[in-house]
Amino acid sequence: MAIQIGAKPDSGFDDPIGMLKDCHRRIESFLGILCVVVGRAQDRKLTEEEHAAVQAALKYFRTGGQRHTADEEESLFPRLRKSAADSFEEIDRLEGDHHEANDLHGSVERLYSNWIGSGELGSGEIQQLLSQTARLKQLYSDHIQVEETIVFARAIEVLDSRTIATIGTEFRFRRK
Repeated sequence: MAIQIGAKPDSGFDDPIGMLKDCHRRIESFLGILCVVVGRAQDRKLTEEEHAAVQAALKYFRTGGQRHTADEEESLFPRLRKSAADSFEEIDRLEGDHHEANDLHGSVERLYSNWIGSGELGSGEIQQLLSQTARLKQLYSDHIQVEETIVFARAIEVLDSRTIATIGTEFRFRRK
């Protein structure tokens, strides 16, 4: 694994909220790749470098992205609902975002797979891919803002250390 001088190390299972934030940075990075590539390469075949970057991003959202959603919906959100009644509205919205993002990711993956497979996409498909990646970028930007400024802050405030440790254990189990 490459070491970046001055970079914050990834959080561990003892800091599940930190893990979720670290995952947000990866989501932003991989989503950036999907947005940049379609914007840059829309009239041509993808280069080998673009192809590899897109494949890595798509794989991340299929695996890491799905785990991240499960971490929130199966471990964090239910405990917040029990401990912080004032968080219901945000949690409901975030779960709705997860459903929309999942649908968009399915379509983006299909479009990119078609592009990689055939070497080209029609102008309508390119416009659809541009639109959907832009929507994902906005969706995640808003979503991450709510999670990091409201929901995660509330979790740190209301969940005790034993509950946080249990959440971390569940995160670890999902990665086995």
